[in-house]
Amino acid sequence: MGETATMVQRRLRERLACALPEYEWHEEYAVGDTPVDVAGVGGALVLVELEWRRADPANNTVKLFRELAETDLASSFEAVHVVQLFSRYYDLASGGVSTKRRNAAFVGERVAETVPAATFTAVTLGIDPPKRGGDLPEKWRESVEVAVDRVSREVTKER
Repeated sequence: MGETATMVQRRLRERLACALPEYEWHEEYAVGDTPVDVAGVGGALVLVELEWRRADPANNTVKLFRELAETDLASSFEAVHVVQLFSRYYDLASGGVSTKRRNAAFVGERVAETVPAATFTAVTLGIDPPKRGGDLPEKWRESVEVAVDRVSREVTKER
């Protein structure tokens, strides 16, 4: 990831730690061979993948769920929440979202049904990611707060 994406990743971890303090929050948390951008470890496992400008975001979803299906990692937790956080890069100018995002969400939703106690949620991060060397938009922190609120609600709605 670039410098701006790393700033967002760090802020996301910090804010999730405040919103969900019962979890221990990590950046680049290893799930098998896959480093997850932000992860919360507690009674449940929360895995947050930040999709900044990835050409194939469905690949992240598949790798995570394949690891959960092929190992006993999921059984170590009361639940596993996989959240894919999509930047505005995946939005279409005409409205709606790109096929890349729709495919990733489709795969995540379907595969989550095959892993006991797993959930999948696609969340929009209201940031149009800058190109290499560009600056984050002025209200990027507010966009992270909105995303953290959504992730928090998803993780706590089963309680």
